[in-house]
Amino acid sequence: MARPKTITDEHLLDAAFTVLGQVGPGFTLAQIARGAEVSVGTVAGRFGSKLGLLAALTERTTTRVVAGMRAARAAAPDPVAAVRAAAVATFAELGDADSAANHLRNLGVDLSDPKLTELLGQHMAALEVELRAAIQAAELPAAPPPELAARVLFSLVNGASIDWSIRPAGSLADRLGADTDAVLNAWRRG
Repeated sequence: MARPKTITDEHLLDAAFTVLGQVGPGFTLAQIARGAEVSVGTVAGRFGSKLGLLAALTERTTTRVVAGMRAARAAAPDPVAAVRAAAVATFAELGDADSAANHLRNLGVDLSDPKLTELLGQHMAALEVELRAAIQAAELPAAPPPELAARVLFSLVNGASIDWSIRPAGSLADRLGADTDAVLNAWRRG
């Protein structure tokens, strides 16, 4: 009879997220196991490989970021502020400059593996959907159609976050907010 699962996937993924932020894409399953205080066999048995772990982490991140974007929108005082809040929330979990840089460096790994690239594409599409919904609810007379506006805003957020991770100044949230404000102010003027 199999032993009951006492260590949750969530616990292992929390450890993976933390270690990835500390080490970057060169992390090992042994480091994840140490962070989770389990054996390497537990991590490998649950996810199969480093790529399996990264796939599960990407799927979880998508769910969390979408929920964070929705919560940020709901807490905003008006529809335009909701667009800003959703944009800033796309990278809210990354932490300080070093951690964010290590997470963002994993993009190279994601792009080198077809399965991870597919999951990253799904992640990006889900976040664009959230931005599109926020834009549709806002009155932005000079904005392009919502689908294009969401793509433009998401590209800005992605580019700004990568630039910030290489040349950090202030917080990532402040940088994303300022860059997003510049675009939203132009789109409001009509």
